[in-house]
Amino acid sequence: MTTQAIGTSRGGIDAGIAVRAYLAVTGIVLLLMMLFGFTMRLAQAQWINIEPNTFYMILTMHGSGMVGITGLSGAAVMWYFVRRHVPVSTGVFVANLVFFLVGALLILGSGFIGGFAGAWTFLYPLPEHSGGLWSANAAAFYMLGLLVIGVGFLLLHLDVLRGIISVYGGLGAGLGAKQAFGLAPEKDGPPPAVAAATMASISNIVGIVIGAVVLVLMLVTLYVPSFTFNTLLAKNLIYYFGHTFINVTIYMAVIAVYEILPMHTHRAWKTNRAFYLAWVLSTLMVLTVYPHHLLMDFAMPTWMLIAGQIISWVSGLPVLLVTAFGALTNVYRSGIKWSVAAGLVFIGVAGWAIGVIPAIADGTVIVNSVMHNTQWVPGHFHTYLLLGMVAMMLGFMAYIGGGRAPSRLGPAGLWTFLIGGAIFVLAFLAGGAASVPRRYAVHLPGWLPYDRVGVIGAGLVVIGTSLLVTRFFLALRSPMSGDGIR
Repeated sequence: MTTQAIGTSRGGIDAGIAVRAYLAVTGIVLLLMMLFGFTMRLAQAQWINIEPNTFYMILTMHGSGMVGITGLSGAAVMWYFVRRHVPVSTGVFVANLVFFLVGALLILGSGFIGGFAGAWTFLYPLPEHSGGLWSANAAAFYMLGLLVIGVGFLLLHLDVLRGIISVYGGLGAGLGAKQAFGLAPEKDGPPPAVAAATMASISNIVGIVIGAVVLVLMLVTLYVPSFTFNTLLAKNLIYYFGHTFINVTIYMAVIAVYEILPMHTHRAWKTNRAFYLAWVLSTLMVLTVYPHHLLMDFAMPTWMLIAGQIISWVSGLPVLLVTAFGALTNVYRSGIKWSVAAGLVFIGVAGWAIGVIPAIADGTVIVNSVMHNTQWVPGHFHTYLLLGMVAMMLGFMAYIGGGRAPSRLGPAGLWTFLIGGAIFVLAFLAGGAASVPRRYAVHLPGWLPYDRVGVIGAGLVVIGTSLLVTRFFLALRSPMSGDGIR
C-alpha cells in the first residue's frame, strides 16, 4: 500500500479542504479563547471592570474552549500525518469537525445565553446548585455540548485504530510493543506518527467513555433531584476524563515534530527500542496519572494518592525525553534552513519540556498543599500547552499554509508569540510563588503587579497568534500549500 493511495480522499471528500477547514476553525476559535483570557487578566489587573458572574462565565468558556480547540487541532495533526501510513476515512474526519461545531455552539449558548459558570471541570453537584445564577437547562446544554464533541472524537479515534489494525495487525504492533521489549527488530517498528496515534487513540477512547458515563449521570441529576451519586466518585471520573483528554492533545500534536523537522534537516527521525518503550510506558501512565489532581482530597484512598504522586513525577518523561533528545540530534549539525514551521515545532518541544518542571513540583504532596490553589497551576499548564502544544499546532498551520504566505508575517508572529508567551507564563508562576490565588475575579492591591505584567504578555501572545493565523488565511489563496495535501 503506497502513501499516495492511503492519502487519497475516500467517499468523495477532499482531504486537503478538510484539513484546512480544521485549521481555519482552530485559528478563529483559538483567537476568541485567547481574547477571553486577555479579558480576564485585564479584569484582575483592574484595568477594566466586569461583574464577577461574567468573569466566571468567561472563565468557564475559556477553559472549555481551549481544551476543545487544542483537541481539535491535535486531531488534525494526527490524522493528516497518520493517513500517510494507514487508511483513514475523510468522512469520519469531517464528521468530527461537524460534531465539534455543534457541541461548541451548545457550550457557548450555555454560557452567553444561559449564564453557566461552573468551570470547565463542572464538578458535581455544582451544575445543579447554582444559587439561581443559571438554570438546569443551561447546565444541561453545557454537558450535552461536551457529549456531542466526545462522540465526534470517539468516532475519529476508532477509525484511526481501525486503519492501524488493518495495516499492522493489532494495537500492540501499532504501538511498537514488540520492539519496545526486544521481541522484534527495531527496523520493523511502526513510524513515529503511527506509534503516537495508537497511544493517543487508546487513551482518548478510554477517557471519553468514562467522561460520557459521568456526564449522563449528571444530566439525570439535573432533572431527577432524588437521584444522587457519590461526589468523590464523580470527581474521580471527571478528572480521569479531563486530564486524559488534555494530555492527549500534546501527544497528538507532537507528531508534527516527528514529521516536520526531518523535512527540514533531511534526516529521518530515528526510532529505536527506547522510543517505542517510551510510548508503551506513556500509554499506561497517562491512563493512571490523574489522581495527582486529588492530592488535597483527604477522603481519597491513601494508596491512590501515593500512586498519583509517583506516576505524576514520571508520566510525561519517557516520551518527552525521547522527543527532546530526538529533536536535538535531528537538528544538530544538519545544516537546517529554519522556517516558521520548523521554528515553532522546535519551540513547542522546549515549551513542553520546561512546563513539565513546575508540573512535577505541583504533583508533590508537600508542594501541592501550598501551591495547588495558586496561579502556579495555570502557570505550569499554560507553559506546556501554550508554549508547547499550541506552538506545535501553529507550526503545523504554518507548514500547511506555506504556499504564498507573506514572508514577514511569519517571523514577526513567531517572535511576538514566543516573547509574549514567556512573559505571560512567568507572570503566572511568579504570582503562584507569591501565593496569588487562581480563579479569583477580584484581586487585592498586592497582587496587581503580577496581573499587569501578565496582561502585557497576554497582549503580545494575541498579537503574535493573530499574525500567524492571518498568514495562514492569506495562504489559503494558494491552490496547493504546505507539501501539497490532496
